[in-house]
Amino acid sequence: ADLIELGFPYSDPLADGPTIQRSSQRALAAGMRLDRLFEIAAAVRRDSEVPLILMTYVNPVLRRGVDRFLEEAAEAGVDGLILPDLPPDEGPEIYAAARERGIDPIPLLAPTSTDDRIELAAAAGSGFIYYVSLTGVTGARDRLAADLAERVAHVRRFTELPVAVGFGIARPEHVAEVCRFADGAIVGSALVKVVEAHAADPDLEARVEAFVAALATGARAAREAAGEAP
Repeated sequence: ADLIELGFPYSDPLADGPTIQRSSQRALAAGMRLDRLFEIAAAVRRDSEVPLILMTYVNPVLRRGVDRFLEEAAEAGVDGLILPDLPPDEGPEIYAAARERGIDPIPLLAPTSTDDRIELAAAAGSGFIYYVSLTGVTGARDRLAADLAERVAHVRRFTELPVAVGFGIARPEHVAEVCRFADGAIVGSALVKVVEAHAADPDLEARVEAFVAALATGARAAREAAGEAP
């Protein structure tokens, strides 16, 4: 993977579909807390330079305290922060505080975003733009929106930040299609489904690795088709 999104569970994940909701419930029931999350992030950072993007909701940040949360995230090696329920105009101080600590606040845009919202997100965010490919919640889909490339091109008119597309991407062919016009494809629910289906299997790690490797072939195929280095 070119980057890893590390999700912290929340009891009311408004942007997430059933697969991520179930994973959040399992994690919370197993005792997942922010201390453990930062331990995991730090362990990954010790072994890898791959960018780490922390995704959660604003309530855990506020309960921890914004400064404390961001300081601990930075110390753990977190590179970016996604808060889907905090638009940049409602939390500019959190966006600014994250950047001060070297953490990119990554804004989300959707098919319903107006030009004014796109311009605001592009100005407030850093790292990349997370473009939500569809209206609704996360979850694997059979096919992508027919006008997705056109909508990503429209977002690019407002920003030079990379644009990565998420929600509904589940297969290598989805990744290959998205990476022909976007800078990255974000896969969440489909990967969590693999974990959910094989959680008790001794070869779970190998299954996850194989699944991610298959997705990566889609990205490489798109890059090679565009004449870029794989």
